[in-house]
This record gives sequence, C-alpha cells and structure tokens, in this order.
Amino acid sequence: MDPMANVLTAISHPTRRAIIGQLANGPTRFLDIAKPIDTSLNAVTKHLKLLERAGLIEREKKGREVFISFRGEPLRAVASWVHDYERFWNKNLDQFEQHFRDKKKKRRRRDETI
Repeated sequence: MDPMANVLTAISHPTRRAIIGQLANGPTRFLDIAKPIDTSLNAVTKHLKLLERAGLIEREKKGREVFISFRGEPLRAVASWVHDYERFWNKNLDQFEQHFRDKKKKRRRRDETI
C-alpha cells in the first residue's frame, strides 16, 4: 500500500482521529490513550498499530513506560493532495452555482411574462 493510502485509511476512523487529537497535546502513555475510548485494550492496540504503520505516531520507551507521540509529517502530503482538489472543486462548484443562478433568473423572467 502506498504511504498516502495508509494515512487516509488511518484517519478514516473516528477513534483514530480522537487518538490523534489526544496526542496533539503531547506524548501520552498507552493506558492514558485507552482510558477515554470505550473499547477493549486490544482494539486500541490495533488502532495504534494502524496509526503507526501510517507513520502518524511513534513509540518511545522511557524506563518501564512507553510513550506514544503524534507525528504530523505524513498529513502534509495528504493536505497538499486535498488542496489541489480543493481548487478544482471550488472552480466547479462556482460554475455549478452560477448555472443555478442563471436558471433561476430565466425562470423569473418567464414567470414575469406570463
């Protein structure tokens, strides 16, 4: 799988997005990540593995504890890709909006002549 696909897959799930939001505040221990999530520790581990595969988190062992940190770099490529399409959609949506304005004007003119 390509790196962008891994990132998009990782951020597609609300639990993983919540984990990213939590980690945006700084490195956190596994149990602190798992505590607010209403699912099993095994499920949290799977979510973390997916985030790690995408390069969005990294683990660092400090003594007996493992701290998990957010890495935002992989999101830059996704943001750049989305930005390219944002310009495309803005242009097309503007044309779409103009089409309906024109249609509405024509309808008003037609109704006024009736």
